[in-house]
Amino acid sequence: MSSTARLWVKNPLGIHTGTDADAGGGIVIADGRIAEIVPRGATPAQPVEETVDASRHVVIPGLINTHHHFYQTLTRAWTPVVSAELFPWLKGLYGVWAGLTPRDLELATTVALAELLLSGCTTAADHHYLFPQGLDDAIDVQVDVVRRLGMRATLTRGSMSLGEDDGGLPPQSTVQDADVILADSERLIGAYHERGDGAQVQIGLAPCSPFSVTTGLMRDTAALAENLDVRLHTHLAETLDEEDFCRETFGLRTVDYLESVGWLSDRTWLAHGIHFDDAEITRLGAAGTAVSHCATSNMRLASGIARTLELEQAGAPVGLGVDGSASNDGSNMIQEVRQALYLQRLRYGAAAVTPERALDWATAGSARALGRDDIGVLEVGRQADLAMFTLDGLRFSGSHDPVAALLLCGAERADRVMVAGSWRVLDGQIVGLDVDRLIAHHSEAARGLLAGHG
Repeated sequence: MSSTARLWVKNPLGIHTGTDADAGGGIVIADGRIAEIVPRGATPAQPVEETVDASRHVVIPGLINTHHHFYQTLTRAWTPVVSAELFPWLKGLYGVWAGLTPRDLELATTVALAELLLSGCTTAADHHYLFPQGLDDAIDVQVDVVRRLGMRATLTRGSMSLGEDDGGLPPQSTVQDADVILADSERLIGAYHERGDGAQVQIGLAPCSPFSVTTGLMRDTAALAENLDVRLHTHLAETLDEEDFCRETFGLRTVDYLESVGWLSDRTWLAHGIHFDDAEITRLGAAGTAVSHCATSNMRLASGIARTLELEQAGAPVGLGVDGSASNDGSNMIQEVRQALYLQRLRYGAAAVTPERALDWATAGSARALGRDDIGVLEVGRQADLAMFTLDGLRFSGSHDPVAALLLCGAERADRVMVAGSWRVLDGQIVGLDVDRLIAHHSEAARGLLAGHG
């Protein structure tokens, strides 16, 4: 993925490295990594073969999306669930999603990743838990798309095993037997999971939620993840309905449930994590269990506001996620950072939640949530994943602080994006992707999926 030439991203208009280093002169990239941080007014210590004039750009680490459902790009803004909260929203959509085909998923994944990439995102985690008949190789399809676009991804083998007939939420047509789930999980890890610095594709295990999987599958998945050394992911404490379900079904609050199935550990990152009390936050922090804050989705479904600062103070890593494109309804990470900034200011006040802190959630915090220490910061030795935004548009006219302007003035689209030293976006366009053709095929697939569903 990387280039061997030494490249100087020179004299940026603004830069957020995620560290205290003076990088006003830019950064030097070689062999897919950050090779040098150049102080303001200085030049690189060693010769460079290429230079990019960044005097019109704000440079940040590549944004890292820790929770998504790529397939949901096919069901954005669907009228019957536009104003529904989580449980009725899910019940309204499960029947539609049961009709997914491999081609649908390929198009949906490509659209989600392309949208993320254009928003400055270089690494994305997806939670795919739908395997209706004919979609057994869903994760294999996603791996191919990730490699084609040249991004990084943590693709989680999700699952649902507790259907309506047994007291769960999803219809029976969308659930699988535990033995099938575990066998496929092991196959995918063996086939695709890359380890160490620079990994492009990683596999995690992700039973969907307490209301769609059995406790036995949760325990067996935790054991398999520990045995094969991969990460664990699930939805937890997203809504009060879920809290009620756990109390009624298991006789436990959500964190007690998590501990009872062997998931309260630093191997786990949780989607949403809104409805925790003080004692539960302390327990999550002590265990090092991470939380993916999904600000836009939480507002869209009226789920609540995550207690991000208390989680961080307790020791729980906090990252950001756009969540599914049917509950956001977009896949734009730089906009998600803005939403997180504003939503969290409602809880904690403006002084406590700065633009830099919000950017850190989407970069270093998200990297920690995914168990990675090679991305998320612009620092010597880290992977050369970065995004560059111009402030030339009308919305930025009159702005003064370049980094703050990204969020406060509402940046939407990156001008350049690099992954492992290779440019994946140039002049606001994805290298090698015909976006107009993709939109036409994706829109046709969306219409086909919804045909007959009102």
